[in-house]
Amino acid sequence: MEVPQETLDQLSTWFLQSLSLDASLRRAAESSLLSAATSPGFPLALLKLSSLPSVDLQIRLASALHFKNLLKSRWAPTSDNPLPDSDKTLIKSLLLPLLLQSPPLIQSQLSEALAIASSHDFPSSWPSLLPDIISSLGTSLSSGDYTSVNSLLSAANSLFLKFRHSFDTQALRLDLKYCLDLFAKPLLETFLNTSNLTTPAADPSVLKPLLECQRLCSEIFHSLNSIELPEFFEDHMREWMEKFRFYLTSTFAPQVETDGTADALRASICENLQLYMEKNEEEFKDYLEGFATAVWGLLMNAAKSPSRDQLAVTAIKFLTTVSTSVHHALFGSPEVLGQICNSVVFPNLRLRDDDEELFENNYVEYIRRDSEGSDTDTLRRTACELLKGLAVNYREQVMGLVSAQVQSMLAAFNANPAQNWKEKDAAIYLVVALSPKPGATTGYLVDVESFFTSVILPELQGQDPNAVPILKAGALKFFTVFREQIPKPAALSLLPGVIRFLGSESNVVHSYAATCIEKLLLVKDKGPMPGPTARYGAADVDPYVPQMLTGLFNALEMPDSQENPYVMKCIMRVLGVANISVEVATGCISKLASVLAMVCENPKHPLFNHYLFEAIAAVIRRAGERDATVILIFEKTLFPELEKILVKDISEFWSYAFQIFTLLIDLHAPPLSDGYMALFQVILDPSSWKRSGSVPALVRLLQAYLRKMPNELNREGRLGQVLGIFSQLISTPSTEELGFFVLNTVVENLSYEIISPYISNIWGALFSRLQNRRVYKFISPLLIFMSLFLIKYGAGVLVDSINSIQQGLFLMILQQFWISFSTKISGSVEQKLITVATTRLICESPLLLDPAASENWGKLVDSIVQLLTNSDQAGADFEDDADVPETIEYTGSFARLHNAGKKEDDPLKEIHDPKQFFVSSLSRISSQFPGRFGPVIQQFVSPANQTALLQLCGAYNSAIV
Repeated sequence: MEVPQETLDQLSTWFLQSLSLDASLRRAAESSLLSAATSPGFPLALLKLSSLPSVDLQIRLASALHFKNLLKSRWAPTSDNPLPDSDKTLIKSLLLPLLLQSPPLIQSQLSEALAIASSHDFPSSWPSLLPDIISSLGTSLSSGDYTSVNSLLSAANSLFLKFRHSFDTQALRLDLKYCLDLFAKPLLETFLNTSNLTTPAADPSVLKPLLECQRLCSEIFHSLNSIELPEFFEDHMREWMEKFRFYLTSTFAPQVETDGTADALRASICENLQLYMEKNEEEFKDYLEGFATAVWGLLMNAAKSPSRDQLAVTAIKFLTTVSTSVHHALFGSPEVLGQICNSVVFPNLRLRDDDEELFENNYVEYIRRDSEGSDTDTLRRTACELLKGLAVNYREQVMGLVSAQVQSMLAAFNANPAQNWKEKDAAIYLVVALSPKPGATTGYLVDVESFFTSVILPELQGQDPNAVPILKAGALKFFTVFREQIPKPAALSLLPGVIRFLGSESNVVHSYAATCIEKLLLVKDKGPMPGPTARYGAADVDPYVPQMLTGLFNALEMPDSQENPYVMKCIMRVLGVANISVEVATGCISKLASVLAMVCENPKHPLFNHYLFEAIAAVIRRAGERDATVILIFEKTLFPELEKILVKDISEFWSYAFQIFTLLIDLHAPPLSDGYMALFQVILDPSSWKRSGSVPALVRLLQAYLRKMPNELNREGRLGQVLGIFSQLISTPSTEELGFFVLNTVVENLSYEIISPYISNIWGALFSRLQNRRVYKFISPLLIFMSLFLIKYGAGVLVDSINSIQQGLFLMILQQFWISFSTKISGSVEQKLITVATTRLICESPLLLDPAASENWGKLVDSIVQLLTNSDQAGADFEDDADVPETIEYTGSFARLHNAGKKEDDPLKEIHDPKQFFVSSLSRISSQFPGRFGPVIQQFVSPANQTALLQLCGAYNSAIV
């Protein structure tokens, strides 16, 4: 690899400068490296520089890191600027030899680079890689060079990881067969030969690389066995399992035991045992009892140190799998159950020092682990999962052990609360962790009501919100988890105590207090249709609102809680439920506007910001609907911040700002102010619609303007601009439905005289699109629009305006689309629209009342009856008050604000029952033409729908004569 010395010198200078504390020097070096990245031979120069022993190690490391990142962005053939094939070929020939020669820091970067390249090229485009690894592995083993052995195994491990994480496909299985054919035997030989050298009494300096080699072999074993049990591994299972058990039952030199080297190997072995229990239980059963005993003994004798946590987690997971399998009898005796619970489960429930540190220093991560399920790999969680596994088959025995343990923990706490508070915390954690999931058939393992009264209430009623904060957090979590079981009067009596915890100095405690209130307001009670009802309404919450909001906004001012998503979510929920006075509402909007001004400077917490805009929308909607005069105050407070979002192009907030503007316009009494009119001109500009994530919000804002000021559309060519936006939206599948929203709003709010000059262009755009989009997703909104058009302007105008495009076009649309697709329309308002429109069509249109159109008339009747039958079978739709996402990221997609949502309007409010409208209209038209429609129905309406039609006529005392 020949690289000019001046190139290497220049790169060395840039990398050295890129590490400088001088920002200007650093940026200049980074810019130079970015410019040089596209020059020929650049990746090879990086590889050369990282391999030179004479170069400073920091520069070599920076070069290797840059090389790895370059491969990540440019190795794939689909990347924007893929590396030339000639460079790739040379890199592939050099990478493995250089990796073996490099020091550990450089080696780790080059190993990752090899994994990146191999993920695209191995094995089909890099057939020499695995044979080269195997050849070098044999040479290194012969010479006893375990540094090189481990480097090679690490490289091989990176190649095989895809068998763990990729979908099982035929191509993946072919790759696996290739790897097994070449590597299964050398892997076993390496494992066995190294095992012969690994004696417990060996010197730690000798043992460490040998145990690391065995760990890597174990990791590769897992990858190669992940899809299914290969024949080679089944044939040699005894050799693998004997050595695995040796490592689980042997004790090595203290230095190796305490630094985690031996435990890392044991943890990997436990993962393999877990894999075999899950996928190869039948083949593994002969070894199971020995391994269960070994793992159980390992756990009972394991030192209680953080370095052993990963081993304990993997070991407990293995025992959990065994406890729920057909081999659960291994743990069935009372003595064994008692030993597992007392020696393995219960000791691992107690809070550790690193848990306390996390509680104090990183409340978000603590809450994620403690309450949001990200603790699946913690000792606490896995210990509880083992307990649940044992309870599957030995419920009564486990209940007795748990109850006794809880009592023992609480007794220890009561004997010395100041010293033994961790015992009470563990008891609370145990009861919460063992609570059954919603819908589970099993009950609780402890008496929840008694526990709540004796253990939780004293914490919730304590006067000092800062005393033993971890216990306060546990009590609040308990209240939150069991909120549905706590009677409403009892919960309301505890609410002032929960509100007091909003003032806790602990971020976790005031976050849990906020979460408790927020979740409480979501509780629903089952009741008669149309569905569950909220247990807590405005009347229940209103007396507490001033103190609640004061506590919540004060919590946002505490250190590290300025952008606390749990607190803001609670503010959003309270404002969405309570009836707030004008005074409270104006105070809230002022505080929320201040928070908005702060986050506009650096929008870094998507979830917090989403809840912030939800809270703003909630206070506007709830207060504005009660007293419209408050809207002017809201506008004065919010406009500067909303305008800043648009002027400064804070793209993360554009769709939110448009939704808030929409809500304000909906609640604003006309006429609209100059500020709104200026914004209207902005959204009519086609350039405003280029950001796809904002389009749904822009459509809703445009609809708000169309509803609020329809007369303004007929001035300054605005209607033409609006219809241009409609035409642009329907031209793309992803936005075509939004185009119909615009068009529907135009028809709902304008007279036909105003839109008639444009109607030919509207139908032309729609039917041109229909030629290429004969799918339900387009036809459904088209039929709804045509129905709305008919209801607003009459059947004659609909038929004539369509036929003006092409004579007979309406009849063709009717036969090909209206009759067949109208039965598939969903949504109560949409079904009502299509029913009423079709009814008016068959009863008012001369085209359909002509005897020559009997077949079309009959088929339309059949479609209406079918649609009405379908609507009877459909379940009721409910609006979910909790329709707020739990996770939000800043992407190009639209994030809907639930509290800014517009309730669906019914353009046919005067027609309460579409069935009655249908049969009474049919009866009326048949009375005008006696004896004419009965035979048509007999011929063109299906027998099932004829029966349904007779039932409808009977229900509404109507007749077809």
